[in-house]
Amino acid sequence: MTRRPIRTHDDQDRAKLAAGRYAAEKYCFEGAKLGLGSGTTSHYFVRALAEKVHDGLDVVGVPTSKGTRDLALELGITLVDLDDIDRLDVCIDGPDEVDPAGAMIKGGGACLLWEKLVERATAKFVVVADATKAVGTLGAFPLPIEVVQFSWGTTAKAIRSLLVEHGYPEQVGVRRRERDGAPVVTDNGNFIIDVQLDIARDIEELTVELNCIPGVVENGFFVGMAHEIVFGWPDGTAGAFSFPFAMPLQKPNAEGAGA
Repeated sequence: MTRRPIRTHDDQDRAKLAAGRYAAEKYCFEGAKLGLGSGTTSHYFVRALAEKVHDGLDVVGVPTSKGTRDLALELGITLVDLDDIDRLDVCIDGPDEVDPAGAMIKGGGACLLWEKLVERATAKFVVVADATKAVGTLGAFPLPIEVVQFSWGTTAKAIRSLLVEHGYPEQVGVRRRERDGAPVVTDNGNFIIDVQLDIARDIEELTVELNCIPGVVENGFFVGMAHEIVFGWPDGTAGAFSFPFAMPLQKPNAEGAGA
């Protein structure tokens, strides 16, 4: 099979590709059962993994979205159902934001439910990101919350009330996500409510309490789940970092050793 080059369009894409390639080399071993993340950086990882599969690496994957499933099948990666295996060895996925302790906001691609299910079922969760995703405090990126379609407005009001109880302003932004004038519908047939927190606090409590609201399926706080993170830079440099990592983020040396 002729190998096609993995295309990038700008510096951020090149940084994402660097992170994806590094993760494919470092964490993917013969016979591994892999969680395959969603989003642009994760898809660069999937493409890099496919190159290794074409070279003879024997692995199986569990996708975290229909989009990742379709890409993996197109590239010749064998997929299995999560229910058919005991535990994944490694899951590779990207964040919308990640803080030095490893807490993340995820779900910008509306895949947070599958992502959380797969990442809870892995022995090692490795985050892949370009360096711009590292933040001192979560909250600039809106927090996605997946909700059932029925009476979604009532659910949104309950979300706002809970946030106000935690000291967020009454005018906190709580909006149903739309694209081209229509609601975004997840792979599970649900809506996404985006919450503009600005500066996130009480993350551990909200991770639990948001999911107790009737109508909420899952929220985009991923706390205490990740084990390591791979950052990439536009010049092709990448490295693995443990938590907590230092801010401002420092590019690793040529050997790719993280801090």
